[in-house]
Amino acid sequence: MTSIVIPAHNESRVIGRLLDALLAGTPATGTDIVVVCNGCTDDTARVAGERGPRVRVVEIPTPSKHTALRVGDEHAKGFPRLYVDADVVLGAAGVRALAGALAGSPDLLAAAPGRDIPLTGCAWPVRAYYRVWQRLPAVRAGLFGRGVIAVSEAGHARIAALPPLMADDLAASLAFGPGERRVVEAARVVVHPPRTWADLIRRRIRAATSSAELERFQESLRTGTAAAPTARTGTADLRALLWSDPRLLPGVVVFVAAALAARRGARRAIRSGDFDTWLRDESSRSS
Repeated sequence: MTSIVIPAHNESRVIGRLLDALLAGTPATGTDIVVVCNGCTDDTARVAGERGPRVRVVEIPTPSKHTALRVGDEHAKGFPRLYVDADVVLGAAGVRALAGALAGSPDLLAAAPGRDIPLTGCAWPVRAYYRVWQRLPAVRAGLFGRGVIAVSEAGHARIAALPPLMADDLAASLAFGPGERRVVEAARVVVHPPRTWADLIRRRIRAATSSAELERFQESLRTGTAAAPTARTGTADLRALLWSDPRLLPGVVVFVAAALAARRGARRAIRSGDFDTWLRDESSRSS
C-alpha cells in the first residue's frame, strides 16, 4: 500500500485543498494518508479530520517538521512512501505515477513530480525570478523545491539516516545519485510561490541559511578531496541561460539581486548557528 505522510504546522487554510485532490476519485481502500499536526495552534487537525476515515490525523506538541516526518513514519503502513508538504497540491493521478515509477524500476530509489508554479497575481520581480529559477539545470533535475518526494523502502532507509536539517528536501535530493532519482513529469504538483518581493526574499534567506547548514554537515562527513554534491547556481549557469535566451536578461538581474539580498539576510543566522528559525511565507497560503 502506498503511504503519504503530510507534516502540517498551522496549515488550516491550505491543507483541505491538498487532501481533496489526493482523495478525489479514489476508492475507500486506496492510499494510506497520515497527517501529522505538529505544534498547531489553529484548527488544522479538525480540517484534516473532516476528510473522513481515509485520513488519519496524529497530533504532536512539538512544532518540528523533522519530528513530524519521523512520527508519520511510525504510523504509515507501506511503500512506496510519499512525503508531501501541506501547502502544495498533488492529485491522486500524480501519486499513482510516482508509485508506478518506483515500482517499475528497482534501481530507482526516489522520485518527485514535475512542478507547476502559478505566477498570476505575483509581483513582477517574483515572476521574473521564477522564470529564471525554473530553467536552472539543478532546479530542473533535482527533487527539491517541489514539496513532494516519493521513496522506495530502500530509498527510505537512506533518507531516514539523515539528521534534522532545515533543507530537508535538498538533503534528500542530494542523497541519491542521478541514476537513483528521477523527476516524473507525468506526475504534477502545484507549488504556490510567494506573491511579493519581501516574501520571496524571506524564502531565499531561509534557503541560503539552510544551504549553509547542509554544507556544514557535508563538510563534517567529507573524507579525502572529493567535493560534496551541490545544487548551487554558478555564474556559468546564468551565462548559459542568457546565451540560449537573451530575453531572460531582466530576470537574471532580478535573480542575482535576490541572491545577494538573501546572502546578506542569512549572514547573522549563519554566524550564530541559528538553523531553527523558520522564515515562513504567508502570502503563498492566501490562495
